[in-house]
Order: sequence, then structure tokens, then C-alpha cells
Amino acid sequence: MSRPFLKMNGLGNDFVVVEARSAPFAPSAEDVRAIANRTNGVGCDQLVLIEGSDTADAFVRFWNADGEEIDACGNGSRCVGLLLMQASGRDEATFETKAGVLTARRAGPTQISVDMGAPGLSWTDIPLAEAMDTRGVELQVGPIDAPLLHTPGCVSMGNPHVVFFVPDVDVAPVRQVGSLIEHHPLFPEGVNVGFAQIKARDRIRLRVWERGAGLTKACGTGACAALVASHRRGFVDREATLELDGGDLHIEWRASDDHVIMTGPAQIDFSGVLP
Repeated sequence: MSRPFLKMNGLGNDFVVVEARSAPFAPSAEDVRAIANRTNGVGCDQLVLIEGSDTADAFVRFWNADGEEIDACGNGSRCVGLLLMQASGRDEATFETKAGVLTARRAGPTQISVDMGAPGLSWTDIPLAEAMDTRGVELQVGPIDAPLLHTPGCVSMGNPHVVFFVPDVDVAPVRQVGSLIEHHPLFPEGVNVGFAQIKARDRIRLRVWERGAGLTKACGTGACAALVASHRRGFVDREATLELDGGDLHIEWRASDDHVIMTGPAQIDFSGVLP
């Protein structure tokens, strides 16, 4: 059976979005890899499935390009929020994910805000293989006496993140180190690897090696994690602009309720039919 899809992106982080509320769709890992393949498939960083929900506007599931289902996706959540609001005609939408219930709101003609909830800061939230202070974990890359990278912060945004602080992200060894850290024994469920350059109290330059997807143009949960990790170290305030390869996100770690608010663009690129 053929099935319609939408190709969407948030800052170049791209998605194949499938509506499954009217007709169930249960993709296998092989199906996901075939859809995500940029040579023979549609091509995407993640597959997003919109299912029915009894308590919200939808239940949303996410898969990385390698076929692994994940709990959360920030840029994908903005895309889903846009679709649900277009369908309802409202300026707000709520949807369930495996990481919890999220609320999306219109923040401008092309901007969507998503309340990503409170970050997980305990070592068991990430999770780590052993107890550590997640403000700065005992992990380094390179020689013991002169490491290239060291003492990163760790944050869960419904998925695991480690954030290294670097003086210049454009020359940081993102591709060389990303996969190594993603599969490091300290992270039993794998990890998204951020490389953050602090440019000002309200500005961070960020690149992210995504678990199961590799280096992407943007990572919404990665931007949230970078802001939280940077604030916990005293490098930035509670609000900042995150400069990613695909563009900017505004992130606020709200003091009133501990929730992280992510604001940025979402757009539809084209529609098609899966074979």
C-alpha cells in the first residue's frame, strides 16, 4: 500500500513525516533505513510518525536514520507542532511522545515554540554507566597531560546529551570524535555529542553529532542541552541564541518552572508517496 508523506525541515535538520492516525503504520528498522537513505530513498535525518491519542492532539514517534526509535526530537517536534496547528486552525497544539507531553505554540509567521519540559540532570537520567556530577563528567579525549576535549556536561532532554566546551567549534574534531563518544562505554544507551563555543553570555555556537544520524545541520534537543549545560557551569545566562550550522534557535531555561523553551523555524519542503 502506498502512503503519503511530507518532507519537512527545521534549520536543515530534515524529516519524513507520515500521518498514521487514519491508517496504522508500523515501520521496521529496515523500512526506516530505506526511507532515510539519501541515495535510494527519500532521504532524511529522522522519520516522524503521527498517531492518534486519547489525551492530546496526537501521539508522535521518532526514528533515527539508522532505524533506532528514539524518545525525543526537538526540531521534529517543531515540525509536528506546525502541522497540528495548521490542521486545527489553532495557535497551540499538544502531543504525546515517549519523553512526555509537549506543547507547541506559534511564535511568529515562521516560528514555533515548544515547551520541552524540565531537563534531566542526575547521572541516572542521562543515563551514565556510573555515578558522576553531570556538571562536568570525568571524560577526556587525547593525551592525559594535554587532552583535546575534557570535562563535558551531561543533560537529558528526553534523550541523552554530552556537551564539550571548545574555544573554536569550527576547528573542533566533531567528525573524528563524534562517533567515538556516541558509543563510549560511559553511555550505555549511546549519546548525542555537542561541541559548544561560548561567544557571549547570550550566544553559543554549537555543532552536534547526533546519535544514530551523525553530524546534522541542527539539533533541537542538543541546543536545549547546550544551554542548560552552559548555564550550570556559569558560562551563560538562562536565555541564549544558539548558532547551529542550519541557523539560529532561541533557548530559554525558565526559572519559574525549570522548563526549557525552544523557539525556531519549521517548514514543509514537499510532499510525496512512499512505495
